[in-house]
Amino acid sequence: MAHYIFDVDGTLTPSRQAIDPQFNSFFCRFIDNHSVSLVTGSDIAKTKEQLGTLIPNRVDYCFNCSGSDIWSGPINVYTNKWEIPFIARTWLKDKLEDSSFPLRTGNHIEDRPSLVNFSVVGRNATPTERKLYVQHDQKTNERQIIAELFNKEFINLEAKVGGETGIDIGPKGSNKSQILKWIKDDEIHFFGDAMDPGGNDEPLKLALQDYPKSKCYHVENWQETASLLRELDKTI
Repeated sequence: MAHYIFDVDGTLTPSRQAIDPQFNSFFCRFIDNHSVSLVTGSDIAKTKEQLGTLIPNRVDYCFNCSGSDIWSGPINVYTNKWEIPFIARTWLKDKLEDSSFPLRTGNHIEDRPSLVNFSVVGRNATPTERKLYVQHDQKTNERQIIAELFNKEFINLEAKVGGETGIDIGPKGSNKSQILKWIKDDEIHFFGDAMDPGGNDEPLKLALQDYPKSKCYHVENWQETASLLRELDKTI
């Protein structure tokens, strides 16, 4: 049986925004006809802000915090209670001060279950402020540089670029590939927008190379995801 796994930000929704109402209706029908799970760096509260409660409660699993906080319907079936070491937190604060990007909106080091999200612009940024940082990051490659430096400095931890403005950080191996311990199907279809080297969808993409029946779909946005799903299931 095929299992369909979806990233959220940039794959099912615009980054940090709510799902399109028409796509929401279509995706709910898709869930009714297929085995579906979600995997995201965000926590469950943010996932429900973007998708509402219906989708997270109807999928097989909602793998939050890259699979370190797992929900099946309304039940929290697993949580890793890791916290980032003080020295690593201090290192991130130094990088925040060093950044040439001038705007700071607050909530730059956000603690989640077994994961920290680091953002130079801050999690409190408006969509307009986020776009300014995206432009800055595209010119400077700042997030990828910070992630690579972090990984060299802290060999037991792992930093991956995620979403539009953040870096997801956790214990080594606590990336999205860890969800495969919970998936029993050997045919997996994975949809994500960050499969490039250093992206937080890449570890799951690489792990799925060991699953011959599986396929990864590197999408640009939720519209491309919707188009691909309509091609996969023309009955909906």
